Amino acid sequence: MAFQRSDGKLGKRTTIDDVAKLANVHKGTVSRALNSRTESQVSQETVKRVKRAAHQLGYVPNVMARSLRTSLSMTVGVIIPDLTNPFFPPIIRGIENYLQPRGYTALLANTDGHDAIEVAAFESLMERSVDGFILATGRHGDQEILKQAYERNVFAVMVNRGAGSIPYPLVTGNDSSGIAAAVNHLVELGHRDVLHLAGPFNLSTSQVRADAFTAACAAKKGVRGRVIEAGALSVAAGQSAMDAVISRQAGSGPTAVVAGNDLLALGVLRSLRTHGLNCPDDMSVVGFNDMPFAEDFSPPLTTVRVPLSEMGAESARMLLQNIQTGSQEAVTLIQPVSLIVRSSTGPAKR
Repeated sequence: MAFQRSDGKLGKRTTIDDVAKLANVHKGTVSRALNSRTESQVSQETVKRVKRAAHQLGYVPNVMARSLRTSLSMTVGVIIPDLTNPFFPPIIRGIENYLQPRGYTALLANTDGHDAIEVAAFESLMERSVDGFILATGRHGDQEILKQAYERNVFAVMVNRGAGSIPYPLVTGNDSSGIAAAVNHLVELGHRDVLHLAGPFNLSTSQVRADAFTAACAAKKGVRGRVIEAGALSVAAGQSAMDAVISRQAGSGPTAVVAGNDLLALGVLRSLRTHGLNCPDDMSVVGFNDMPFAEDFSPPLTTVRVPLSEMGAESARMLLQNIQTGSQEAVTLIQPVSLIVRSSTGPAKR
């Protein structure tokens, strides 16, 4: 069978025998070296030589044949709640960057946060015989579907949001550390009345961040910390919640806001402008996640940076490892976060 080479010429399709001949190894060694689940059985020097030969010849492993031999579909189901949220694309990129070199394909399903769509997506992916799932849902309403999946011995890894009482592994950022850093930063700037605009409490991350905020404020003498819940993790919900706060405060109230994510923070900035208030002179604002373009907000947003791409890659690595070993434990991998200080925070008004 002929194929078109990168130089546009036609040539004979490269086979595993060609790679073995160039690398001066047995074709079984080539097969093991080019499979992430078996490459540890081959010396690193040989793996490098085989991969170099495969790259030189333009050899692509036959994933279909491999899946038939291993009873694996070489696919992973990825379920997310909102593809339009800038938080999720870097996670998906990290997942794909890890899966693709290992012959796996990610099948993506977006649920828009609806339980019925999530159940349908899960069952549809199960019918396609995916080898496991990476789930970024983490709502309290997910418990039944996650429980059923666990009882069916379905491999899954949670990313960003945990599965509650269901013992699935989790890859997440250090939310508590990030919130504490934000509160410390504001206290150092002289803020003593600080508001936390939390996401919906049916999301595990919202609850964790709200609890961390309350604890961080309680640890600071003379600091008043209040928590209010937004209806969604969106710009509109952030603006609506902040509008209500400003209308109630009647000249006195918080001098700083720690938002549950950057979209809520953007809503806060819009509300301040609508009411003729300036950030950071009248109100300091801190976001969470450091989503793309956060530094292009007006003013540029102080926020907690979460390593989203790394979280995606680690969730994929953990899932493939569990599929390979045939077991999974309720381990939690916490990625470090960092506070990125920009122009949306400043000294408290006297």
